[in-house]
Amino acid sequence: MSVRIQKGKALEALNLTPLIDVVFLLLIFFLVATQFSQDDQQLPIQLPSAKNAVPMTVAPEELVVSIGQDGTYMLRGKRLDIQQLESVLAQAIVDNPIQQTVILRGDKRVEFQSVVSLIDLCNRLKVPSYRITTQEDSPEPTPRPDLGGP
Repeated sequence: MSVRIQKGKALEALNLTPLIDVVFLLLIFFLVATQFSQDDQQLPIQLPSAKNAVPMTVAPEELVVSIGQDGTYMLRGKRLDIQQLESVLAQAIVDNPIQQTVILRGDKRVEFQSVVSLIDLCNRLKVPSYRITTQEDSPEPTPRPDLGGP
């Protein structure tokens, strides 16, 4: 007695359409996620450290202004001088006068005047909220006791 197997039935049972849909959705997710993370990568910055640092979260109405080691300002991937930055921030305040937040990311080696100029600009434009970001302070290594003799 022989069993007959139809060759066309095996291909109908294996439907790849849902698997391809999942792969495309994952691809779209990773493309969008990498686009969001590029805002942090625009200017190489070493953040100063603080004991009570809070991780940076960016809400849709927040503007992240980075200050490079040489005092250059960068916003949305563009290098701006203080006058250009003033016009962009003024327009942001007009568009969102109550909840506009500015995040200041300054290199720890930056000249302090660049940071003060940006804070002064935020105060002059009456930015409702601005914050300075830091990274968590790494614990100092504990000294090891001397195990050797004299």
